[in-house]
Amino acid sequence: MILDDTDRRILAVLQRDTSLPLDDIGAAVNLSRNAVWRRIRLLEEAGVIRARVALLDAEKLGLGLTVFLMVRTNDHRPDWLARFAKATRDMPEILGAYRMTGDLDYLIRARVADVKAYDALYQQLTRRVDLADVSASFVMEELKDTTALPL
Repeated sequence: MILDDTDRRILAVLQRDTSLPLDDIGAAVNLSRNAVWRRIRLLEEAGVIRARVALLDAEKLGLGLTVFLMVRTNDHRPDWLARFAKATRDMPEILGAYRMTGDLDYLIRARVADVKAYDALYQQLTRRVDLADVSASFVMEELKDTTALPL
């Protein structure tokens, strides 16, 4: 799908607030309600809009600790990767898992209540897949965290 400037403006509005009425989105991008609805539907059908979600406050939900796990493995076979990917998908504390270039094999971003909860996450992960080395860094201050893509 080729996006035009109007599509990008609609997406920018939706990234800020998906609960806005179509009339408000239309006013922001200078389109009618029906035109906005058609474009949003096409963006959803094309997979540009994957989901409409609520962004929750992790602190208020008792998940005050963000942790990054740096993972190294000695096993790079497809079956190991499948088990690792399944483990990370199945653990709700894990918000992101990425295969990396360089010295690091994988980077995991997780959100937990505290260090004790991190230890439980670590124990669960290492029971599910063999890892050569895991080190963790805890976020002391969050300077920026956004889901908005640069359009």
